[in-house]
Amino acid sequence: MVTKEIIIRNEQGFHVRPAQLFVDKANEFRSDLKVRSESGEEADGKSMLDLMTLGLEKGARIALEVSGPDEQECLQALAELIESKFGEA
Repeated sequence: MVTKEIIIRNEQGFHVRPAQLFVDKANEFRSDLKVRSESGEEADGKSMLDLMTLGLEKGARIALEVSGPDEQECLQALAELIESKFGEA
């Protein structure tokens, strides 16, 4: 299992479009993925509905926890997606 803390940096936070991009990217991998908010709430990183319930706004610190055969690649790809602000200006 690998984990990484990361900050949501895009202006609108984790709204529908970034959540869909995140889920689409997560589902490219076989590993299991959990996203944990600062308050300790946990969501399945491959479920858009679960992610949306976290209500993550700009500046929110989250922990990505990945476990499985391609965990390193999954964690790196998702961290890069978040750090790129999901392609938003």
